[in-house]
Amino acid sequence: MTRREFLATGTAAMAAVGMGAAPAAQQKIWGMLLHFGTNMWSDIPVDSWGNCKTPEELSTVCAADHLRMDEKVWQTVTSRMAAIKMNMVLIDVGEGIQLKSHPELAVKGSWPIDRFRAELARLRGMGLEVIPKLNFSTAHDIWLKDYSRQISTPLYYRVCTDVIQEVYEIFDKPRFFHLGYDEETAGHQSKYAYCVVRQGDLWWRDFLYFVQKVEDLGSRAWIWSDYYWHHPELFLQRMPKSVLQSNWYYGASFDASKVNYVKAYQALDKAGYEQVPCGSNWSCDTNFGGTVEFCTKNLSPNLLKGFLMAPWFFTSKNSEKKLLQAIDQVAAAKA
Repeated sequence: MTRREFLATGTAAMAAVGMGAAPAAQQKIWGMLLHFGTNMWSDIPVDSWGNCKTPEELSTVCAADHLRMDEKVWQTVTSRMAAIKMNMVLIDVGEGIQLKSHPELAVKGSWPIDRFRAELARLRGMGLEVIPKLNFSTAHDIWLKDYSRQISTPLYYRVCTDVIQEVYEIFDKPRFFHLGYDEETAGHQSKYAYCVVRQGDLWWRDFLYFVQKVEDLGSRAWIWSDYYWHHPELFLQRMPKSVLQSNWYYGASFDASKVNYVKAYQALDKAGYEQVPCGSNWSCDTNFGGTVEFCTKNLSPNLLKGFLMAPWFFTSKNSEKKLLQAIDQVAAAKA
């Protein structure tokens, strides 16, 4: 399929689905994070049997030299999302695509660009807006391979700029671009072989560099908001209002007087940030419904742009049940 044919197919499909519907920018987001790439949680390698080589295997997710995404599960899950009329899939790209600008980032099984674009057309044809996510937190950037150990160098900036530009083009100018930027702490890398944490002005310099690159392309930066938890005053002073926020909390209690993660939703709202609150079924099956209920009641309607489900399970056969349960919980919350 040529690029022209792909665009024609995608445009026709979107038009067919969208007839009589409000533009995406006016709809409340009901989205889910799904993982294409998975090399984001540990730099400890995985052997050919799929087992970690070190004792940390019980508490970390190993880095693999092959793509760990089951296409059948991916299609089943996304089809269920469309069936309950969710309208967005946030794709954690990682090592999932064979990028022309940096083919060295691919692993065995990474998808060629044309194949990936055809999948984007299928998703759009079902009414799902597709948004890319590339995590540039030093706790979740193992997909960058050797470049993840060259943080804040001229080469690092050049490679990351290339990758952002190409992914933006592959996704056909998405209105949002998720940059990750969560959990950049020593604690979150305590089991890693190599740990690096940016602090102070360096963290902000790099973060704002990425925001600018995304905005220069015409997209809008989207991030996880947990930097606020540890640096609330600095966050409110320096975080641009243009950046879409996803504060996240995965527990059962929504008592803002006792749970700071919940209180953060209200603080960001009061400061005027647009939010897409994020819930999960990782450890609590009532969390997503609670997130929707709390945020709908306590956040400004004009600043609340929707909700995101993040199961944090790989798109694999072993996790298929949990992924489908996550969708069922979204369906119940939006009913």
